[in-house]
Amino acid sequence: MRPAALLITGPPGSGKTTAVLRIIESLRDARPAGFYTAEVRERGVRTGFDLVSLSGRRQILARTGMKGPRVGKYGVDVAGLEAFLGDPEALPEGAGVIIVDEIGKMECLSPRFRTYLMHILDSGVFVIATIALRGDTFIESIKKRPGIVLRTLTRENRDLLVPELVLESRRLAGAGDLRRIS
Repeated sequence: MRPAALLITGPPGSGKTTAVLRIIESLRDARPAGFYTAEVRERGVRTGFDLVSLSGRRQILARTGMKGPRVGKYGVDVAGLEAFLGDPEALPEGAGVIIVDEIGKMECLSPRFRTYLMHILDSGVFVIATIALRGDTFIESIKKRPGIVLRTLTRENRDLLVPELVLESRRLAGAGDLRRIS
C-alpha cells in the first residue's frame, strides 16, 4: 500500500516551495492539481503571500497592513482563502496528485481549509504538501497520521535533498519510469 502523502517540512527559507515547484514540474504527466504559495515583494521587501492554483488562478492570502486575523506581521484573508478553495469536499477532477503548499498557521485559520485537507488526505489520491515545522495540535496531528512520509528540508541539505524529493514524489505518486527525470 502506498503512502497517503509526502509532507515536506523545514524552517522558513529552507526551500520548501522551491522544492514543490520542482516536484510539480516533474509530475506534469501525473495530472497534478492544487496550489502553491508565492511570496509577494515590493522593492525587495516581502509584503505578503498569494495562493496560486496549478491552473493559474491567483488569490491574496496575506499582506502586511491587511485587516483580519494576524500571523506575525501579516493580516490573513480567510474569506479569500475559502473562496479560492471552493467546495472543500470537491476533489479536482482527474487529478493524479494533489499539491498543497502550505499547511501552515495562516491556512489553518480557515475551517474550510482544515476540512479540505482532511478530505484530500482520506481521498486515496496521493498528496504532496509542505507543512510548518512547528504548529498547533492540528498541524502536529497531520504529521502523525498513518500513511504520512515526512521529510525535513534545511538550507544545509536542500541541494542534495530536493532532487531526491523529486524522485521520491514520482515513485510514491506512481508516475512511472524515474530514469526519464533529469
